[in-house]
Amino acid sequence: MRDLPRALCTMALVLLAGCTGVPEGVQPVSGFVLDRYLGTWYEIARLDHRFERGLSEVTATYSLREGGGIKVVNRGYDIESAEWREAVGKAFPNGADGVGRLKVSFFGPFYGGYNVIALDDTGYQHAMVAGPNRSYLWILARTPDVESGVLEDLVARAAALDFPVEELIYVEHGAGPGNQDGSS
Repeated sequence: MRDLPRALCTMALVLLAGCTGVPEGVQPVSGFVLDRYLGTWYEIARLDHRFERGLSEVTATYSLREGGGIKVVNRGYDIESAEWREAVGKAFPNGADGVGRLKVSFFGPFYGGYNVIALDDTGYQHAMVAGPNRSYLWILARTPDVESGVLEDLVARAAALDFPVEELIYVEHGAGPGNQDGSS
């Protein structure tokens, strides 16, 4: 009975560590240069999650944090409430140098896996990101639109990795009011 708290703590740590993992059979990109990845990315497609449900105009902006790590600002327009929603988090490299893996937190000490599994490594113009399992997938680009051939290739690659691509939500851009800062 005295070992129960220790066992619960150990189990919690194991479960939390799994949240920053990589889906089985999926490899993050190598040759990843974080400085080139920084900046704004437009969400082109995603699997549905409650924290993004109903959002259009979704972007993610990555910048260096004072004191280390990466500042993450996710922003999207909620059509139903006619308001911009924003979440600010932090991220840190997770694993070997040059591998496209981060751990990201929007909620205190709890981190989730952010695995860059496809990347235009010459121009860093489009990317595909998975979470710790196949329930999380995002296709990102530096512009609100991506060439149809590039998108088809990324979706096919995700399908080959057993992601449920038939459930992808294609994000609208250009339909919200004014600029991303909410001004008209």
